[in-house]
This record gives sequence, structure tokens and C-alpha cells, in this order.
Amino acid sequence: MQSKVTRRALFMTAAASTLLAACGGGSGGGGYGGGSSSSQSSSSSSSSVPPPALPDPSTASALKTVFAGKFKVGMAVNPGLTSQTITHDLLLKHASSITAESVMKADPIGVSEGVYDFTQADALIAFAQANGIAVRGHCLVWHKTAPDWFFAGDQSDMTAYKALVRQRLETYVTDVVTHFKGQVYCWDVVNEVASDDSSGDYRNSKWYQTLGPDYIEYAFRAARAADPSVKLFINEYSTEYADKRARLLNIVQTLLTKGVPIDGVGHQLHISTTSTTAAAVEAALNDVEAKGLINHITELDVSFYNDPGSCLASQTGCAAQINPGTQAYNNALQAQALLYRSLYNLFLAHPSVESVTTWGVADNHTWLDTWPVTRANYPLLFDTNGDPKSAYWAVVDPTFTP
Repeated sequence: MQSKVTRRALFMTAAASTLLAACGGGSGGGGYGGGSSSSQSSSSSSSSVPPPALPDPSTASALKTVFAGKFKVGMAVNPGLTSQTITHDLLLKHASSITAESVMKADPIGVSEGVYDFTQADALIAFAQANGIAVRGHCLVWHKTAPDWFFAGDQSDMTAYKALVRQRLETYVTDVVTHFKGQVYCWDVVNEVASDDSSGDYRNSKWYQTLGPDYIEYAFRAARAADPSVKLFINEYSTEYADKRARLLNIVQTLLTKGVPIDGVGHQLHISTTSTTAAAVEAALNDVEAKGLINHITELDVSFYNDPGSCLASQTGCAAQINPGTQAYNNALQAQALLYRSLYNLFLAHPSVESVTTWGVADNHTWLDTWPVTRANYPLLFDTNGDPKSAYWAVVDPTFTP
């Protein structure tokens, strides 16, 4: 998950910090903000506080059954987690969709120009097919996983150089989509292309610097030509914030006006217990629906920590670690459960939401344990032992009181 850690740190520019303060918390780069400004340390209690009583885990219904006919239930994994006991069993019971955390990105697939390593990605596909689980393709183009060979070459003739980079991009997309044709139900064609500030709509990535905004169109058209039936998505974080969403939707509208084959928008939703509301997320869903597009929730997790901007920018002032056996832990569990419930109720109310994926399976494996600092986090529906948490019960049982 190193690449995800790095790209979220990029958000905290001076302009983004100002925006964060103006919004009263929340960050475009990870969805966390506001809340505690205490230094990182373990929270403590003079005596252990028992956790809330929960139903018998053996009575937990499969999420893919609960939401059958509404949306696919997804979880992000890499091949190793498919054989790890806790995550393996949860995947088989609950998931109707999986997303590769990293093994379907250009790094590691694109070894060099025209040379590909599909070993790990194919292993994940094989696991999914053996267990009747669909696969989201993630992702074809992302500035953080673009190998240097895409941009190598003589730049003395910029027209020829740009044509070379475009050809490499289109060939890569064509070859990868062709390799997985019929094995994935959708692709995140481009990932995180919108700017984090008001300087412009587009992220000033190497792709943008080289090819301008047209690189997005090139990727989508190549993907559609390679697989006419797969659904094609643009994936972005902080769509729950109106300013970031406006920039993204400007990009989307440009694509639609040009007849670019885009089917939907992916909303990452890396959030915390206080960084957003269901109403803010609904605004994002509504705006995408207004353009006649599909909504996917692609990387959902709900952090326990509500960090100030300084934590994201320089790892200072981060909230203290919250430990089981404390009232702070129980309070966070409750807040998390209530937010998950409101979000899943919202997803159910919007037929445009066709897939909901958590970024991980259980709390024993989450990128948030090391970002923005190292501390235990508990952002998912299942605990470190794979047992359903309050958040799970809040999602599946409207009578459950967190």
C-alpha cells in the first residue's frame, strides 16, 4: 500500500490546508480532518471498559446475500490475502466482487515497453473465478504507478515525442484490457486525475504535462476498442466535497461532450467518523446520476481518527492511538457504525450505485495502520479476528442499536 500512502500525502499543499480549515475538517487526500490535535500516543484508561455486546458471529448473514439484487459487495485484496485464513473465509462468505489493491496497476504489470508480468494479477483472477466472485479492474492509468519507460525518449522534437508517449499509452491499455477481456466487469480506466485545488480542473501529473488532458480520452477510447462490453470508470477521491467534485465533473462533461465512452464514476470514500455525512455523499451520487452515469463506491473505509491538517502534511499533531478496552474505542465503534449505516442506507436508495467496495476485508489488514502515521486503526466492517463489528450489524440489521 506504499503508493496509496504517498499519493495522499500529496494533497496537503498550502492551498489544500487552507481549504481544509475552511471546511472545518476533512481532507481530499484521505478524507480525514478536524477533531483531535493531540500528539500521537496511546489513549489509556484507569480500568478496562468492556466492548458493546454484539450478536453471535455465527448468525451473521452474508453481505452478498443481504444486498443481492441491489449492488455488488466488494473487498480489496492482493493475492496473499486470498490464502490467509481470516480474509479467505470472509471473502468466500461475503464478497461478490473483489478489487486488486495493487497487482493490476501499470507497476507491476508493465515491466518495460511491450513486456508484461501478469503473474500476480492472474492469480487473483483465478481465485475469483474458482469462487464465483466478479473482479473490478483497478487501474489502467494512475500517475503514481506509471513506469518511467512510458515517458522515455528524445524530447527535441516534441510533436514526435508526444506521439510516442501516446502510442505507448494506447498500446499498454489495449494489451492489458485485451488480456483480461471477459474476466473483469469494469475498469477504473484513469485514477485521480482531478486537481486538489482551484488552480485548474486537472491534476498536474506527468501524463498531463506530456499529453495535456487528452491522455484521459486516449485511455478510454483504447479500453473501449479492446473490450466493447466492459464498463469504464473514472475513479477519484474527495468527491463528497463540492469543490473537488466540480473539477472532476468538468472533466467528465468534457469527455461526454466529445463522445468518449465513459460509463460511470468511482467514489473512493476514504473517510473518518466525522469527516463527512451521508448528505454530502448523496450530493455526489446525485450529480453523477444527473449526467446519466453509474456510481460505484470503490475504496470505502471509515477511520477511527479525526486528524488535523498538520498530521497529514507533516505527521505532527496526530490524534492519539485509540485502544480496545477504552471508552474512546467504544465511542469510535459507535460513531463508525452509525456512519456506515447511513451510507449503506443511502446506497440502497440509489439504483445507480451498482457496486460498493471496502478498501480491505478486515481490520487485520488495512493501509490505515501505517498512514498518515503508524498506529492501530479499525476502519472496516470486520475486526482483526474476522468477527462482525458494530458497523457490520448496523449495516445489515436496522433494529440493531450501536
